[in-house]
Amino acid sequence: MLTKKARLWVIGIAVLLLAWTISQQVYEITAVVGIGIALLIWGYFREGTVVMAAREFHAKNYVEAETLLKEIEDPDRLGKHRRGFYEFIYGNLELHRQNYDEAEKHFQIASKFPLRNQNDKAIVLVHLANINLRKKDVERARVYVEMARAYKISSRVKDIIQKIESEINKA
Repeated sequence: MLTKKARLWVIGIAVLLLAWTISQQVYEITAVVGIGIALLIWGYFREGTVVMAAREFHAKNYVEAETLLKEIEDPDRLGKHRRGFYEFIYGNLELHRQNYDEAEKHFQIASKFPLRNQNDKAIVLVHLANINLRKKDVERARVYVEMARAYKISSRVKDIIQKIESEINKA
């Protein structure tokens, strides 16, 4: 859970420590520092800044959340759980901007990856249903609602689904 800049600083300090341990011939500590550097690099590619972006998003700091997500140069390298949250947060950011086409794209990608629980998966489908309802595509909205109902969902999500269904029936 470090930004790119913070990781580079920590790696720089670790490289200095690595050089010092090699010069002092303390190879056990050298191995530990080397493993630490490898884990920092691995974490950069597999974990990214998704967790930090999620915190900023929940704090309604949308600009900072987007900045943290943009630090991830290649989202395809993220682990499958992180990729789902990456797309989920990005979809919510686009939804907040009322950019429905981009939001739909990100939510569709998020629906293909595992999320924290079934309720989160259902929320993604509810967002897709809501977007399609706004675009007047009632059939697709109905399909997304049916898919969301198949998951174990909270009462809050059930209420949202009922509201969407009533809008579908009106249309």
